[in-house]
Amino acid sequence: MAATDSLSVAFAALADPTRRDILRRLRSGSRTVGDLATNYEISRPAVSQHLAVLEKAGLVTRGRRARWNDCSLTSGSLDDAAAWIEEQRAEWDDRLDRLGEHLTNIASDHDPETRTDGTQKEE
Repeated sequence: MAATDSLSVAFAALADPTRRDILRRLRSGSRTVGDLATNYEISRPAVSQHLAVLEKAGLVTRGRRARWNDCSLTSGSLDDAAAWIEEQRAEWDDRLDRLGEHLTNIASDHDPETRTDGTQKEE
């Protein structure tokens, strides 16, 4: 089943290391397809296909200046992905904190020499 929502399309585009590297290189400014293609051992049409995937995901824009196709990052294009990742991080931080508290409580219930903060009582 093909991804259709914007977040899934963005993550699918980011799944490829070449596309992630293209995004990294575009952070410093617009580049032509030819300029981008020089760093890879793949053909220019293959780089163009990668750019088409990134463009479909809304991560880059391609414009035409004279005879050159300029590529640049789309402002705010990763905001939805970053927000989703932050939600997941916060959820898992909370779950792990609760697990830590639970394990500390179990340890202190079974070992009367253990304080509630998990440290041993000094003798």
